[in-house]
Amino acid sequence: MNLFKPSSPHEIYQRKLIAAGLDRSNLGLSWINSSLTSNDKALNISIPYKETGYFPADKTPSHFYKFAAVKGQKISISLDKKSANTSPIYLDVWEIKETKISNHIASADTLGSVLELDIKDSGAYLLRIQPELLQSWGYTLEITSGPSLGFPTKTGGNNIKSYWGDGRENNLRKHEGVDIFGSFRSPVLATSDGRVTRVNENKLGGKVIWFKPKGKDYTLYYAHLDEQIAIEGQEFLAGETLGLMGNTGNAKSTPTHLHFGIYSSSGAIDPFPFINPNLKVPANISAPLSNLNKTLRTKSDQILKGTSAQNSNRDLPKGTIVKISAASGNGYRVILPDGAVGFLNSSNLISVSSPISTLKLSAKQLKLYDEPDTLAAVKMNLQQASIVNLLGSFEGFHLISLDEDRFGWIKQ
Repeated sequence: MNLFKPSSPHEIYQRKLIAAGLDRSNLGLSWINSSLTSNDKALNISIPYKETGYFPADKTPSHFYKFAAVKGQKISISLDKKSANTSPIYLDVWEIKETKISNHIASADTLGSVLELDIKDSGAYLLRIQPELLQSWGYTLEITSGPSLGFPTKTGGNNIKSYWGDGRENNLRKHEGVDIFGSFRSPVLATSDGRVTRVNENKLGGKVIWFKPKGKDYTLYYAHLDEQIAIEGQEFLAGETLGLMGNTGNAKSTPTHLHFGIYSSSGAIDPFPFINPNLKVPANISAPLSNLNKTLRTKSDQILKGTSAQNSNRDLPKGTIVKISAASGNGYRVILPDGAVGFLNSSNLISVSSPISTLKLSAKQLKLYDEPDTLAAVKMNLQQASIVNLLGSFEGFHLISLDEDRFGWIKQ
């Protein structure tokens, strides 16, 4: 434990539960166990991502999402609660290193602002969202990505014509930056608040400026300038002019452009994710929201998508029972009776309100279980040869109903 690291809002709330003795109750222990981080619990999502979902008060759910991010991106996570209730939902983010959940890098609750992450290392990240006990919530989660720095010229991102890794000098070396073209002597800009660390000339870059963004562990490199306005040691605000674009150095025979690079202690870094102006928005949600928190079944054989590597591409036979926890795009985030999660297209699901058929109970089907498991609680004992409604199935069990209020699981 890091004694000098401030506690997250989630940790503070959990300590309150333990202090009140609720960790010894079934409900409190279930909430704590639900919060335990695991790759197996996580949905694999792509950014941008948007979902509208529901947390029922009588459950203790937490939702986990796994996503990839690139060094230099800024990830924005917002959670809009659809309730007048003022208690928070907790957001926490971890890095995943070599398939293991590593650093806890950010936390917030929904009483605060949008959670923003400047990605320092390319790789996988894990997000957990969890409400407090006994709270029901409708919510909309939105995750987007953008650049962590401003754009270094006024000409705009459409004028990037050469990228990181492009061949130079008959492929004897690789391009360590991006080239942004524009008009002669147009301004080049500070991409953030920071300080000029060096102003000089060299054979390749011609007139160059080195700029250290405030609070960052890397330095920006502006090359081929026609004029250097900044002086060494000068501090600038984001958007202020450092110099004027030209074609000095080895760019004398090329059109006017800025070579923009980023260097850290380990060498050059691809600068494009830091300044990429092409922002993508998540798809609109078209799946019906009326099915949130409802039990549905598959219309035909399906493949559960978006799950962790352990449960990837899980086959679901026709009639499989699922619970709808959220809608995203034209699909649903579903929970299987064994707790596995994934995505299914909304058009491939149907309500269990219309039974598949009726079923005459055999001698081995007389126990009505609370869950599809012979170790689950027995809700009631049934009579042999009774006629019940078959609603769906899951791994050796049938979900049945006796009437509108009585339902449960029997062995197949």
